[in-house]
Amino acid sequence: MLDLKLVRNSPDVVRHALINRNMSTELIDSLLEYDKAWRECLAEGDELKHKRNVVTREIAKLKKENKDTLSKIEEMQGINNRIKEIDDIIRDYKSKIHEIMLRIPNIPSSTTPVGKDENDNPVVRVIGEPRKFTFTPQPHWDIGEALDILDFEKGAKIAGQGFTVYKGMGAKLERALVNFMLDVHSRQGYLEVFPPVLINEKAMTGTGQLPKFKEDMYLCTDGYYLAPTAEVPVTNLYMDEYIEKLPVFLTAYTACFRREAGKHGQDTRGIIRQHQFNKVELVKFVKPETSYEELEKLTLDAEEILKLLKLPYRVVNLCTGDLGFSAAKTYDIEVWVPTQEKYREISSCSNFENFQARRANIRFRTPEGPQFVHTLNGSGLAVGRTVVAILENYQREDGSVEIPEVLRPYLGGAKEISNETNT
Repeated sequence: MLDLKLVRNSPDVVRHALINRNMSTELIDSLLEYDKAWRECLAEGDELKHKRNVVTREIAKLKKENKDTLSKIEEMQGINNRIKEIDDIIRDYKSKIHEIMLRIPNIPSSTTPVGKDENDNPVVRVIGEPRKFTFTPQPHWDIGEALDILDFEKGAKIAGQGFTVYKGMGAKLERALVNFMLDVHSRQGYLEVFPPVLINEKAMTGTGQLPKFKEDMYLCTDGYYLAPTAEVPVTNLYMDEYIEKLPVFLTAYTACFRREAGKHGQDTRGIIRQHQFNKVELVKFVKPETSYEELEKLTLDAEEILKLLKLPYRVVNLCTGDLGFSAAKTYDIEVWVPTQEKYREISSCSNFENFQARRANIRFRTPEGPQFVHTLNGSGLAVGRTVVAILENYQREDGSVEIPEVLRPYLGGAKEISNETNT
C-alpha cells in the first residue's frame, strides 16, 4: 500500500495517478475526510487524557486537605466516558482508513507511459521473425486433439469449462517445460523454492490480491485461498521479517488457480485462458536504489526462455491504463501466436517498489533505520501458453510438431510429437 503520509501531504499526486489509471478519485476524497476526523479525535483524546491527569491530581489534593471531592469525581467520570467514546471512534476511523488504503493502487513510475488501455502500450523490442507457413497453420486446440495430447472434453467432464487434461507427450511436454525453466533460472542465480498453494488471507492481502481481486480467487474451507500465482507464497516468505542480506532472487513452480471473473467469452477455446494452469515465477527482493536496474535484468531472464526455445516475441511497456493494481512499472512479454496473427502475453515483469513490502511488512536495516524492500516478480514463463506457442509455431503440414532442440534432452531425446510418438 501507499504511505498514508504521502496521501495526506501530496493528495494531488495520488489523485493524478488514479486519473491516469482511469479511476475515480473518490477513494482519496473519502480517505482524507476520515484521516482529518481521525486526527481531530486523536487530538481531542490527548487533550482529554491530559485533563484527566489534571483532575486526578486535583482529587488527590482535595483528599489530602479533607475537602469534598464529589464534583471532581463526577467530572472525572464524564471525562472517562468521553475518552472511551473517542477511543471507539478512533478505532473505527483507523479501520476505515486501513480498508481504503488497501484499495488504492500503486503510483505508476515516471517511466510508465500514460495511456488508456493496451492499445497505448509502446513496443520496447521485437525479437525473432514470425514463421512464414507454406500451408494453413492449425490452432493449438485442433493440433492437440488430433495428436491426442490435449483432452478438453474430459477436463470439462471432471471439473468444468476452463480445465484441460494433458495426455502422453502433452503431459510430458508440460512437465519438461517446467523443469527446463527452473533449470535455466537456477543457472541465472535464482534459488528454487517449492511453496504451498494453499494461502491464508494475510498473505493474499500482502501482495495485493485481496481485497481488490477477491472475485478472481478460489476460496477454500478454513479461510485458505488457492494460489493465483507463485508470486503470492514466495513474496510472503519474508512477511513480517527483516531481510538481513539483499538482494534475494527466488524462482518457483506452482499450479495456479483463477476464476477469471469478468472474462467470460474470452479465449473460450484452447488453453490460453484456464482456471488451472502451471507457471514458473521469478521473484526479487532488492534495495530501492537498484530496483529498476533489477527489473531490466529480470525481464531479460524471463525472455531467455523464449530465446532458447526460438520463439518470436516482443516486449511492451504497459501504460498507466493497463498497469496492474500493485505495479509501478510493468513489461509484458508477448509471444507470437500464428493462427491469431498477433502477440499474446506470456509473462508480466513488474516492479512494485515498496507497495507490497509495506502491506506485508518486509524490511531491511540501514544506518538510518528500517526501510521497506522493493519487490519485483515476473512469469518465467506461463507454461500452458508456452505449450500453445510451441504447438503453433513448430507445427508441420503432416500434423506433427517439431520439439525445440533445447527441450529434447528433457523428453528422452524425442524430436517430434506425432501420432506414432505420443506415448
